Amino acid sequence: MIAIIDYDAGNIKSVEKALLLLGQEIVVTKDRETILGADKVILPGVGAFGEAMEHLKNYGLDKVIHEVVERQIPLLGICLGLQLLFERSEECPGVGGLGVLKGEIVKIPKKEGLKIPHMGWNSLHLQNGGRLFAGIKEESYVYFVHSYYLKAADERIVKAVTDYSVNIHAAVEQGQVFACQFHPEKSSSIGLAILKNFVEM
Repeated sequence: MIAIIDYDAGNIKSVEKALLLLGQEIVVTKDRETILGADKVILPGVGAFGEAMEHLKNYGLDKVIHEVVERQIPLLGICLGLQLLFERSEECPGVGGLGVLKGEIVKIPKKEGLKIPHMGWNSLHLQNGGRLFAGIKEESYVYFVHSYYLKAADERIVKAVTDYSVNIHAAVEQGQVFACQFHPEKSSSIGLAILKNFVEM
């Protein structure tokens, strides 16, 4: 069973739909015991970093996510879910992230000819042997929607990058924690293959 953490951050339906296509049993929940009893956990999300952290804390889900990590239950953060796993974001100065992983979220710099937010399909350069990307071809295209991007403190955890104004850390893995800045659930057959790699670990 896969638990999708519900903290009022949107984007849950598309993740749920993709997992159903893969034949998975899913529960969307805020309940601690249900989350900790799951085989895998997904932290989705779109929206503002500060508001999302406030919701996680109000529901006590920040502590639950740390328990998920401590128990080594595979955890996948998607889009805002990736950003929340890190220490801080320029979007909301003074608001701490979950700090599960080391690094910060920074604003994508303006560049002539490029729109922000970054919305659309970009190719991935794969590196450091990411388990999420087993069987995925180099330069596969995935779908992004974001104005802020990850700068991981340890580049060894970065498993995919993309170029949009700057070099963007697009996916990370550390232990049983996985995260993608892009939306695998909106990335057609490539995205489904990435999600399949996660659910079959």
